[in-house]
Amino acid sequence: MTFNFARTAMLAAPLALAAGMASAGGLAAPVETVAPTPIAPAPAPVMRGSDWTGFYLGGQLGYGDVTISADPEQDDLDGIIGGVHAGYMYDLGTIVLGAEVDYDLADISGAVPALKTGVEVDDILRLKARVGYDAGAFLPYATGGVVRANLSTDDGSIEADGDFYGLGVAYKFSDSILVGGEVLQHKFYEGDDGVQGNGVRATTATARVSFQF
Repeated sequence: MTFNFARTAMLAAPLALAAGMASAGGLAAPVETVAPTPIAPAPAPVMRGSDWTGFYLGGQLGYGDVTISADPEQDDLDGIIGGVHAGYMYDLGTIVLGAEVDYDLADISGAVPALKTGVEVDDILRLKARVGYDAGAFLPYATGGVVRANLSTDDGSIEADGDFYGLGVAYKFSDSILVGGEVLQHKFYEGDDGVQGNGVRATTATARVSFQF
């Protein structure tokens, strides 16, 4: 009996030792660590232009001021102008080229002692070339061309020819609606003798709305 007890103890001792090591974590299976999946950074936003190519037509309303350098005593020649315009733009990617014709009726009148008459500006016709920068929904541009103004005086009518230059901006309110404005400087250098040599200049500023198709 003593022998059996001793043999049992000898067999139980290693089992007890192994159980104790397992409970202490010595025989625990290794835990596999999974590396976190790298997250790619979000791409930087890319500025994209709009496609400005197409025909457009619309209207404008604004203010005009006429000065005659040869007549420092002239009355103020200023008033409201408004009319219609039509044109075409071609988008090259960054540069936008265009051509336009616009026509304004004018309510501008006053006395001009240098011309010995009163003057009323009846209408203004312009032929324009435009060069713009495609800035997405905005299109800032420079414009210039030739102009003809019809004037009425106490002695009859005058046709005054000249040129102009200026700056403008258009904004795509929607795919087909454009809003914007222009400021133009005019110089009249040809026409009837009543205009030549008198330094006739005009400044106009207009708000514009166009429909593009």
